[in-house]
Amino acid sequence: MDFAFDRTAEGCVIKCLGIADDATHESMAIVPERAIGRHQLTRILDQLRVTRGLPQVIRTDNGKEFCGRTMLTWTPERGVMPRLIEPGKPNQNAYIESHSGRLREECLNVHWFPSRAHARVVIEAWRREYNEGRSKKILGGPTPDAYAQQLAARASTMTLGL
Repeated sequence: MDFAFDRTAEGCVIKCLGIADDATHESMAIVPERAIGRHQLTRILDQLRVTRGLPQVIRTDNGKEFCGRTMLTWTPERGVMPRLIEPGKPNQNAYIESHSGRLREECLNVHWFPSRAHARVVIEAWRREYNEGRSKKILGGPTPDAYAQQLAARASTMTLGL
């Protein structure tokens, strides 16, 4: 997880929480809000848990939202291991840094958002295209969405075979 920032046309901050899966390269969520604090962060993750489940590990930088008491309580309660990268070492969380960079280059820098509501629509459309419309050489050719489906099917087959 990481944050990317932008502003609306009238100057209001847009703080985008990006959540990406290192294994499938999916953009799991991009949540653009005025502010995202510790409690809202855990609510967002709990909502994502309903639709996608939770990972075994969440890797983040040392931002106050990620390493505060709220997350340090939330993660063990959910069976998630927090992994904080070393300060000043963004390469330790390279995939989300790459994801945030693409979001910035291809969406945030390209669009002028009159409002956060407009930003939400445009950013979600970008996220869907990122997952469903781009084949990834590193995944062997499929899109992140298709690759995730392949992994889920394999896991299901393995479970059924036991």
